[in-house]
Amino acid sequence: MPDPDRLRQVDALLDGLDDVLPPPRVRAQLRLAAGLTQKDIAEAVGVKRVAVARWESGQTHPRRPHREVYIHLLQRLAERFPEAAELNEDMPTPASESRGSG
Repeated sequence: MPDPDRLRQVDALLDGLDDVLPPPRVRAQLRLAAGLTQKDIAEAVGVKRVAVARWESGQTHPRRPHREVYIHLLQRLAERFPEAAELNEDMPTPASESRGSG
């Protein structure tokens, strides 16, 4: 039987990971797997499209309160598209999109 204290420690450790973003390439892979544009994500999160482009390229990271919303979105996309949640170096990731720019 597992030690209940150890199980609580593991749960606390994992709960602390709720605020961790996946690598930038995975962020883009999740969006692309869902057929969403950077503009779609920006509108849902409440930022400009260029912010999403920067998050996906790793130039910047979202800050609160947008961070929580973006992480929630990515987690939901990862549930629906688990294959896209894995780091895939072969998948093309556009740094920006011409569609919906502005």
